[in-house]
Amino acid sequence: MSDSTAGMTPGTELAGKVALVTGGARNIGRAICRSLAAGGAAVMVNANTSQNEAKHTVSLIKSAGGKAAFHFADVTDPAAVARMVDATVKQFGRLDILVNNAAVRSETPFEEIKLEEWRRVIATVLDGAFLCTQSCLPHLYRVRGGAIVNIGGLTAHTGATGRAHVIAAKAGIAGMTRALALELAPHRITVNCVVPGTIETVRGLPGAPARPRDRRGLPPIGRRGEPEEIAAVVRMLCGPDARYITGQTIHVNGGGFMP
Repeated sequence: MSDSTAGMTPGTELAGKVALVTGGARNIGRAICRSLAAGGAAVMVNANTSQNEAKHTVSLIKSAGGKAAFHFADVTDPAAVARMVDATVKQFGRLDILVNNAAVRSETPFEEIKLEEWRRVIATVLDGAFLCTQSCLPHLYRVRGGAIVNIGGLTAHTGATGRAHVIAAKAGIAGMTRALALELAPHRITVNCVVPGTIETVRGLPGAPARPRDRRGLPPIGRRGEPEEIAAVVRMLCGPDARYITGQTIHVNGGGFMP
């Protein structure tokens, strides 16, 4: 995948804000980091396994004049999450935005899923969002206008074979979004879920080819989406024009699914 600048229009609507993006090393996570930085936010890029890719994401942001740093942490480890949040605030002075994007992509027939694999997927997606949100809350309370964006999954709404663990985790994220939106509204913290459709991303190891275009039928709009198109919606939800949007699950899928 190329490091396209589509959807990275420079702006100032997030100037002075600080964002933490989990799973921000590549693909949609990288695009979100770059888009928030283009809007003026300082961005802490989290990664666990894709460390070189995280460093590259930071270099892309800095080369475009933005502010960014990286922090390697396993989002399922409470102590590591606490250190990551503390490092973000120590480096940038505050925390306004949390994007829970970290996930494990796995396809295994249901009868072959081992309990360890089930727990690993659930832990990364759902426990990770829980731990990161709890750890960030004291800082989001202080800014009185923070934003949390959870990245959902289309199959959590449509169903799919071989992905029961991923679907269960992503469905949990959608429910958690609604619960948190109600609970955090008095603190003026918005919580929304962005659900990507079929997006042109790199799978597997960095540098691996993109998925073949004939793997599935294209959505009505006639093409796969780009990571930057997901990032643009995340950026909007974090900005000043979206302070009245909360508790929503927003699908970005070219018409492939219309709830």
